[in-house]
Amino acid sequence: MDASFLLQEGPTSHAHVGGTAILAGPAPCIDELRGHIAGRLDLMSRYRHRLAHTVLDGARPVWVDDTRFDLEYHVRHTALPPPGDRGQFQSAVASAYSQPLDRSRPLWEIWMLEGLERDAFALIFKVHHAMVDGSAAVDLLKILCDLSPCATPVEGSLDRWRPQPTPSRLGLLGIGARGAAGAAMQLAAGAVEATKDPTRTIRSVLDVVEGAGGLARQLLRTPPKTPLTTEIGRNRRFVAVPCRLEDAKLIKNAHGGTVNDVVLAVVSGALRAFLLSRGVSTDGLELSALVPVSVRGESDRGQLGNRIAVLRGSLPVHIEDPVARLTAVTEAMAVLKNSKQALTTEFVLAAQDFLPPMVLPLVTRINVSPRMFNLMVTNIPGPQFPLYVLGREIVELYPIALLQPAHALAIAVTSYNGQLNFGVLGDYDTLRDIDVLSDAITAGLRELVASSRRLTETAPSARRSRRSRTPSGERVHA
Repeated sequence: MDASFLLQEGPTSHAHVGGTAILAGPAPCIDELRGHIAGRLDLMSRYRHRLAHTVLDGARPVWVDDTRFDLEYHVRHTALPPPGDRGQFQSAVASAYSQPLDRSRPLWEIWMLEGLERDAFALIFKVHHAMVDGSAAVDLLKILCDLSPCATPVEGSLDRWRPQPTPSRLGLLGIGARGAAGAAMQLAAGAVEATKDPTRTIRSVLDVVEGAGGLARQLLRTPPKTPLTTEIGRNRRFVAVPCRLEDAKLIKNAHGGTVNDVVLAVVSGALRAFLLSRGVSTDGLELSALVPVSVRGESDRGQLGNRIAVLRGSLPVHIEDPVARLTAVTEAMAVLKNSKQALTTEFVLAAQDFLPPMVLPLVTRINVSPRMFNLMVTNIPGPQFPLYVLGREIVELYPIALLQPAHALAIAVTSYNGQLNFGVLGDYDTLRDIDVLSDAITAGLRELVASSRRLTETAPSARRSRRSRTPSGERVHA
């Protein structure tokens, strides 16, 4: 699965993900930040690795030490001209995300962006999706950050690190052989484990088959063509939309569902406003969202790589009323979760480990085809406590997803310390009006909050009214 993110990357579809954080206070000097990161590289050794190809890997390369690792290349420094307003900040983030990562080096960058208004600065994180999924990126953030502004500094270890020499062709051949043998042993171990509890194995197989039927029916319904399904360029636009987690919880407590249902309903409303602004009719229109779901267990915490399955959720943009739209999303997601589709997609993705090298690129292209979905919407739970970098508090945190080929929009959401923030990434040429989407997200959430407050305010009075009646229904007067 990690390799599939390398395969789907093209000249215009960069496969890096990450986010940006706004920190309060003056920026540290760049050498101080580099020293801070250097002291923690032992906790994330993959960030000193680069890709290398073997004779046997086909489409699956391996990780080796980067013998020319240069921290200055990966931790960069830039600044905004005055006044350093929100628009300039978002343009700088978009510019950083418009550039692909160099595959001859470790696949990550951190930019320190000085000059933001109100005495603040930003950090922009870029990591290739072949290295991390959303949950692993949050784990990385916790490693880089402290829980207190007065945390004890970690002694730098980069100067003591000695990279292993790059293996010879014969050595790489051995690595490829071990990888192939490991996959075969994993398959054999799974088969042995399956024989220990045949009833459970049969039940699991039936679950996968049941989910496969629902998935096949869904995939036969090609998503409708919209202005968002188009060829994209290499340049990006980015908008950061700050929201409050307590608002989403108020909505889901009042109307039912989950916080993720609220997110999808708000996104549906924003897409409706965007399409109407473009003169596109939304009558009967239902879009399809690719919704990644983490299957990372406790044993996977702190591990890099990808542990996700995907669902294809419905976005009912044809529904005008925001509450009715939320109800439709909640009901559709409940059906989807019970369909065992996530289990099936996890099985399919895991099966890629055993595909012949010539087949893997074909499967990858099918997975990201515009015939499969209209856009990606990913919701990544983050820490509900403040994080600090060199004593400066992160006051805002925004995630950034990737644009798949022929998909001009991706929306990522994360919760952090009471916030529920949206990172909206779009193709530069296609989404010149990207602000329509960000404004509609804010307005849609506000509408649902107002509806929820009205509902919660009337509920107590209704209960008091019921309590003030006798069993016969007559009102009792004090």
